[in-house]
Formats: sequence, C-alpha cells, structure tokens
Amino acid sequence: MYLFFVVALFALAITDLVVGVSNDAVNFLNSAVGSRAGSRRLILMVAALGILAGALFSTGMMEVARKGIFNPQMFTFAEVMVIFLAVMLTDILLLDLFNTFGMPTSTTVSIVFELLGAAVILALIKVVAAGGSFGAVVDYINSSRAILIVSGIFLSIIVAFSVGAIGQYISRMVFSFHYEKRLKRFGGLWGGTALTILGYFLLIKGLKGAAFVTAGFLAWVNNHTFPLLVISFIIWTIIFQLLVTFTRVNILKTIVLIGTFTLAMAFASNDLVNFIGVPIAGFASFRAWNDAGHNVDMLMTSLSGPVKTPVVLLSLAGLIMVITLWRSKKARTVTATEVNLSRQGSGRERFKPNGFSTLIVQLFSTLHQRFFRLVPVKLKLAIARNYRPRKANPEAGGAAFDLVRASVNLTIASVLIAIATLNKLPLSTTYVSFMVAMGTSLADRAWGGSAEYRVAGVVQVVTGWLLTGAIAFAVAALFAGIIFYTGMTGVLFLLILLVVVIYVSNRKHAQVIIVQAQKKQPDVGELSEV
Repeated sequence: MYLFFVVALFALAITDLVVGVSNDAVNFLNSAVGSRAGSRRLILMVAALGILAGALFSTGMMEVARKGIFNPQMFTFAEVMVIFLAVMLTDILLLDLFNTFGMPTSTTVSIVFELLGAAVILALIKVVAAGGSFGAVVDYINSSRAILIVSGIFLSIIVAFSVGAIGQYISRMVFSFHYEKRLKRFGGLWGGTALTILGYFLLIKGLKGAAFVTAGFLAWVNNHTFPLLVISFIIWTIIFQLLVTFTRVNILKTIVLIGTFTLAMAFASNDLVNFIGVPIAGFASFRAWNDAGHNVDMLMTSLSGPVKTPVVLLSLAGLIMVITLWRSKKARTVTATEVNLSRQGSGRERFKPNGFSTLIVQLFSTLHQRFFRLVPVKLKLAIARNYRPRKANPEAGGAAFDLVRASVNLTIASVLIAIATLNKLPLSTTYVSFMVAMGTSLADRAWGGSAEYRVAGVVQVVTGWLLTGAIAFAVAALFAGIIFYTGMTGVLFLLILLVVVIYVSNRKHAQVIIVQAQKKQPDVGELSEV
C-alpha cells in the first residue's frame, strides 16, 4: 500500500507541476508579453532557459515541505504519508480551479496552508486518542515558522504595491512616455542599475540553493558582494551607454528579456518546492521506513535532517515545467488576466465594478485632488509634460504598456524578492509580481476612466488570495481525515474525484475561452498573442 502511495505522490507531482506552472507563469511572462518585448517564441525561449537554470538551484528550498510547517518527529510514518497525500490532492484541485477562471494565486500560500491543515487534523486525532488537551496540538506544529511565513507573505502585498507605484512614478518623470531622446542621456545609468539589481537578485536567490555550488564559493560571494555589485554597475553602465549612443539596439527590450529570465529562474528555484518537495519528502520517508523494517509506527525524526535532492529529479521537473509553459492554454488565460488589468488605456473590461471599488476610487480621487492643490503650478506643468501620452508607438505593436513600465515591473519585483530572501523573510512571488504590476499601473495613470473596473478586478484577485489559505487548510484537513480513516479506499476515491474534477474544469475552461472570444474582449486578444 505504501509503495502505491509513493508512486501516487510522484504521479501527482507531475500533475501539480503542470497546474502550478500554468498559474505562476504570469509572474515572469506578464511584463514581456504586455510590452511586446519580443515574439512569443523568443519570450518563451528566454523563460524556458530561466526555468531550467532555476530548477538546478532549488535543492536548498526542499526543507520547507519536510519540517518548515510541522514537526515531523511528532508524527509516525503512516501519519506523514497521509499528510503528504492529502496535501498533493488538495494542491492540484485548488490550483486547477484558479487556472480555469484565469485567476493568479500563490502556490506558496496554498502549500503552506495545506501542510498546516493536514498536520493539524492529524495532530487533533492523535491528541484526542491519547486523551490530551487541544492545546497540545501546538507541539506538533512549527508555529513560529508558520506565522512568519504567513505574515511575511501578506505584508509583501502592501509593500510591493507601494514600492511599485513610487518606482514607476519616478521612472515616468525621468523618461516620460516619449522616452527615446531621454534614453540616450540616461540609458546607460538606467540599464546599469537594472542589470546590477537583476544580477544581485540572481546571486542572492540562485547561488544559495544551488546543488553544485560549494560552501567556500558561496562564502566568497557573500564576503565580496558589494565590490561585485560596484563592478557590475560600472561594466553594465558602460555597455548600455555605448549601445544607446552608437547603435539602434533597444536596451529596454534587453532589460525586459533579461528580467524575464531572472524571474523565471527565481520562480523555478524558489517555488519548485511547492510541487515536488512533498513527493520527495514522501520518498525519503518511505526509504527510512523500509530501512527500519517496515515499522509504520516509527517517528519520522529522519525528516528533520538535511537532504540533497538528486539533480536528475530537478532536471526532470524543470523539463516538465518548460513543456507546460509552451503548451498550457490555462497559463495563457492567467497571463491575459493580469495583462488586461494593467494595460494602458480603456477598452472592454473583464471585471464589473461594485460598490467597494467605486468607494475606493472616489476616496483616492478626493485625496489626489486635495494633494495637488498644494503643488506649485510649475511642478504641475512639468508632471503634465511627462505624462503626455503618445498617439502612436510604432515599436509597441499594440502592446498593453510600454517597455519603461515593463522594466520597472521586473526590476522592482526582483529587488523586493532579493531583499526578503537576504533577510530570510518568506514571500509569494505571485503576490509581489502582481502587486508591483498593479502599483506601476496606478502610477502610470493606466486605469483612467476604467478605474472602477480595474479596482474591482484587483479586489477580486486579492479576495481569491485570502480564500486560498482558508480553502487549502479546510480541504487538506478533510482529505487527510478521509485517508486516515479509510486507507487505500479513500485514496482511490480521491484520485478518481481528482480526475473527474480536472476533466470538468478543462471543459469549463474551453467554454470560458469561447464566450470571451465571442465578446471580443481585449484580454482574449492578448491570450491569442501569448
């Protein structure tokens, strides 16, 4: 039975990789797709290379699934297998639901709350069976770590939106919407700063979890980070200034494509644990159980120690994610949702306004008017000149927003994730990427007369994020209870249920695409381009 459980975990991991990439692809595709930084094929090739590289850098993150949320030494082998199966089944159902309706969510939040829900229900069952008090449940849960993860993730929503808005406002004041001439003056500094930040991001996010980087080299990088960044800034600034001065190379496209690679690599290195961390932990448990003479009551103390994930498994996982990136229609739907919410200018809107979104727009409009009464007339005129829209952009090719905003999106998202990683603060790459994009959209005055519609869309997405944790916790707890009391019968029932739900959701997704195409909504146009 337990051999079947392990096989089922790896089969579910493949499915989870597919549904996970379908949702998280928006994190690194949004800016390049929205700004038309390259052809569809080029953008996907760059992202695919980032994913493959990131997969090899993710081994250090696999600890979260084994001991980041619950204390494995408090659970037996039979119990942790129940937890892992419940988590994987729940994760696939939840992410596929969000994918079907084109709503981005956090795979990190879902896996955290699924582990929490399944572990809590098993702990309750053990406590009740032993005649203990409900307060003893906290001994089974890594409470401090769980609270840190949850608080860090939701704090990142506010920080990402605010920093994105401020960064985009400053960038627009520097470059304006007619950025070609100013790019020749400031392009070197802009490119040098952006590439230095992205390089720092790669150093912090990538090398720490790499399977093949020695401790000595990592220590050398940490000790020489500042001079490395200074040298990087000087070199990139010179290169980009030469490019904008003597060639017709659009350095903004270069920055966006490099940023796409960087965020794709960060996604694979950081979020791969959300999809294969649990099956790997299950396989490690199975091997320990097998070595101990098939004792199902053995406590899983072995999961508390360090583990190295085989490079072969990481490479296979990266390959599956790349194939999904190219083939998944649901990934295109999720990307289209974010591009539609952040596009410059008006058009058909996907979301309908409500009383709450109207109230928010009215409140901020009032505050904006009162603030600008205090601004000197000359400064108002300078701001107006920088925000003067261009009638047509031959390079944009129908882009949802320009390359200046796309580069800001990628750079700010990268630096926020790098800072959080440096300070060991967990966050959701989805939440950071999405809220930075919404903040830059607001600062760019992209919403205009459609503000009530866009705010309604953002509110619906954020509400979905809040529901993610609650649903993940409850469903994982339910599934864990079913598997615990019914064993193999319950697992087979839930697997059949999973197949049926995915089949129905795929049919529903096809219907959604047909309905949107008939309405000729702008996001469907983006969908066809992705």
